[in-house]
Amino acid sequence: MAFQKFKKDQATAYYTIAFYNLENLFDTFDDKFTYDNDFLPKSEKQWTQKRYRKKLTKLGRVISQIGTKTSGNVPVIVGLAEVENRLVVSDLIHSKSLKDKPLDLVHFDSPDDRGIDVALIYNTDYFKVEDTTVFPLQLFDENDKRDYTRDILLVEGFLNDEKIYVIVNHWPSRREGVEVSEPKRLTASSKVIEIMDLIKEKDADAKIIIMGDFNDNPSDKSIKQLSQSHDLHNPMETLLSYSRGTLNYRFDWNIFDQILFTTNFFAFNPKGHSFSKANIFDNDFLKQFKGKYKGLPFRTYVGRKYKGGFSDHFPVYIHLKKKS
Repeated sequence: MAFQKFKKDQATAYYTIAFYNLENLFDTFDDKFTYDNDFLPKSEKQWTQKRYRKKLTKLGRVISQIGTKTSGNVPVIVGLAEVENRLVVSDLIHSKSLKDKPLDLVHFDSPDDRGIDVALIYNTDYFKVEDTTVFPLQLFDENDKRDYTRDILLVEGFLNDEKIYVIVNHWPSRREGVEVSEPKRLTASSKVIEIMDLIKEKDADAKIIIMGDFNDNPSDKSIKQLSQSHDLHNPMETLLSYSRGTLNYRFDWNIFDQILFTTNFFAFNPKGHSFSKANIFDNDFLKQFKGKYKGLPFRTYVGRKYKGGFSDHFPVYIHLKKKS
């Protein structure tokens, strides 16, 4: 009689949680309330329905593959940045590679000057949303004029019956210069700390995941302030190197896209989830395959020149494990 060989971790299930900056996922319709003039069919960028659908197909393909070698399934939660509205997120989860998956979404319009928001998509077989809240950032320029940016999104829910909190961010950019813009990201960091304080007032041992495009690296002040405030673990600290990151600027790698979490994800609980590993999803098909920029993210546009790629960012992800 032949005996079946069992894997040591056969009773362990893995769940992928990811974050992805989609690089200007705009629809093709003119919205007078957003700055979308560059992303219209008759604009200089010629953002047509064909190009829009192609980008949706490509992004859907990426999301459908993140972490699947370990989990065997699409991610249970994906935070998104640079989406114009609810429609584009809905179109994304109905794209070719995702349309047969049980996905739903959370999105709120924010007052961002560029007309972009954060959002969250999730697998309804495993994650049930209980509550959602948005927190605006109060930023002002040198003339005390309000500087509008992306809201911070908080989603509370149950992952396989365990309560978790997910905070999705897209912090102010470095467009004005690193030092000039740094106070804005420090303000955003302080706001997330405030949100965590509110969560822990009602749930002292809350399991919290903070994800986003922070426009800062793990070693920068804003991230250090955040991680030290509630003793968060940042697995992205060890992933950045001279040859690897989530985005590349002038041939230098950065890892602005990060996922941090409370250290109670390290504690073993037979009914709960614990941290397994983290990584950048930077498979070769997401990269420029030749030329001067070989190995860098294959972008949709470089300036106003259409390239037809995915995004100027690579996604990041973590795996949580749970005894099944």
